[in-house]
Amino acid sequence: MDRKGKKILIADDEPDILEIVSYNLRNEGYEIINARDGEEALQKARAFKPDLIILDVMMPNKTGMEVCRLLRLQPEFQHTLIIFLTALSDEVSHIKGLEYGADDYISKPVSPKVLVSKVNALFRRAPKTDNNKIITINDVVIDPIQFVVEHKGEQIVLAKKEFELLYLLASKPGRVFLRNEILSQIWGTDVIVGDRTIDVHIRKIRQKLGLDCITTVKGVGYKFEL
Repeated sequence: MDRKGKKILIADDEPDILEIVSYNLRNEGYEIINARDGEEALQKARAFKPDLIILDVMMPNKTGMEVCRLLRLQPEFQHTLIIFLTALSDEVSHIKGLEYGADDYISKPVSPKVLVSKVNALFRRAPKTDNNKIITINDVVIDPIQFVVEHKGEQIVLAKKEFELLYLLASKPGRVFLRNEILSQIWGTDVIVGDRTIDVHIRKIRQKLGLDCITTVKGVGYKFEL
């Protein structure tokens, strides 16, 4: 993987954490940009357009989740990789973070080895829409080249993982995709996520599309059908 030119924004109000995270990722060849609170993170994200953003959940002047939510509302940040850096370990906090659009979590205290592994894994993961085939089913158009979903001509904005999950299911309408298969194809084997992660993303896709197009096959997985 070519790391040259990859920009990472790290936002944390603890100087020691910023130093540790920056040092280890800079040693991997990444270009690092630092911010010390939520407002500064927003400003630098808009100015530098990083490829990946690491956000401390508990920051002054806007929390990491608030920053993530605001960025995801902007088209240019819909598919930017975002990792939360957090001391919160409860499942509810993780699910809330995923709903805001995070791609992964790094727990505090920070393990440099885990940090580097998760960042490299996110960059290394091959796009799941590599055949670039536009899918058209009834009034729904899914374009993997532009990462655009349209329903009756109206454009619907999905986060990166939501788009990849929808594209996977819609690529074979009527076929049931097993939960383990979905986790492997969308999140890969380098990132550990729970079953609830799929449920969160499916719920968000259903809400945004406003269509009854993803069916839950209880105890098995999901399928796309209109």
